[in-house]
Amino acid sequence: MNHSTGYIMAARREAASTEIKRQREFYQAAREICSDLFSVRPSVYWVDFLASVVTAYVLVSVYLAMPLSSPIAWFCFAVGGVLIYRSSMFIHEIVHLPSNEMKFFRRFWNFFAGVPLMVPSFTYESHLHHHSSRHYGTENDGEYLPLASGTILGVVAFLAQVFFQPILVVFRYAIWTPISFCHAGLRKWTLQHATSLVINFQYENHKRPEKQTVEDTFWELLTAFRVWVMFGLVLVGTMPVERLPKIYALAVFILIVNHVRTLAAHRYTSDGSTISHLDQFLDSTNITGNWLTELMCPLGLRYHALHHLFPKIPYYNLGVAHRRLVERLPADSLYHDTVYPNARAAIGELMESVRSSK
Repeated sequence: MNHSTGYIMAARREAASTEIKRQREFYQAAREICSDLFSVRPSVYWVDFLASVVTAYVLVSVYLAMPLSSPIAWFCFAVGGVLIYRSSMFIHEIVHLPSNEMKFFRRFWNFFAGVPLMVPSFTYESHLHHHSSRHYGTENDGEYLPLASGTILGVVAFLAQVFFQPILVVFRYAIWTPISFCHAGLRKWTLQHATSLVINFQYENHKRPEKQTVEDTFWELLTAFRVWVMFGLVLVGTMPVERLPKIYALAVFILIVNHVRTLAAHRYTSDGSTISHLDQFLDSTNITGNWLTELMCPLGLRYHALHHLFPKIPYYNLGVAHRRLVERLPADSLYHDTVYPNARAAIGELMESVRSSK
């Protein structure tokens, strides 16, 4: 090894050591700034969820009962859809709560939102893989696709999922659920491959069969029963068949909002390799935005990078944490690298990465 090569390697080691030190200092400073924001206040969850879900169901009932020629129907469709989305996203908070905390809220949410919306909470436990440093951005992350290094067609295919997912979910519960109980191997396959809310359809949750509890199966069967009742009411003439496409349209609308939000949540630059906790933070975004951002990113989801940094901060404290970090951290802090003025800027950067990857 010549002297110049030795100097280069030494310089690289020193630069890497400096960057690691910088990241460690950033994390410690951010943790100290947010140290009082990790406690859970159950009353906030109850008031927010009840207000959201009751209002949502009232508005959606009006939408389903009125002809589409009525402006009131479209108002109820839009506002009710946004509130249904907000109510459903409590599933994200639930999976981050310790299993022994707020058990009654978890069950109440499942009964009044998870089952009616066909997203019982156990189907989202795979989300914890999305936060794991071993799984984030890899093939074992069901909520990640390497979109930044892909093509425009890949982004279009991702967005096109919204038109098929409602049909797949109905099929999963109405038909596949009872079939899956006919054979142990089929049941195992179902729990591994068709029981997680994901955007990466190649994801396999190998631990799901052993984690499936009696209560999980109860919610699964109750969801299947909910679908059978919906179609049964149509068959006996109690519910007009015209309501089925209206329900489908509402589901697609909610999924469109969610998928656009998901596009803005990350930079999607992972190449499938394992990355550190802070690298996963830097691959995510914080969106300042406005009230429209809050509608599209309910329950603090606009602060997605912050959530990946500190997953245990409850949603109602994320805004406070974000403002503190922006104000108190130095201008060259890693935190500021994750902040975007709006979702359009974050998606625009992603699309620029897609175009430049060709």
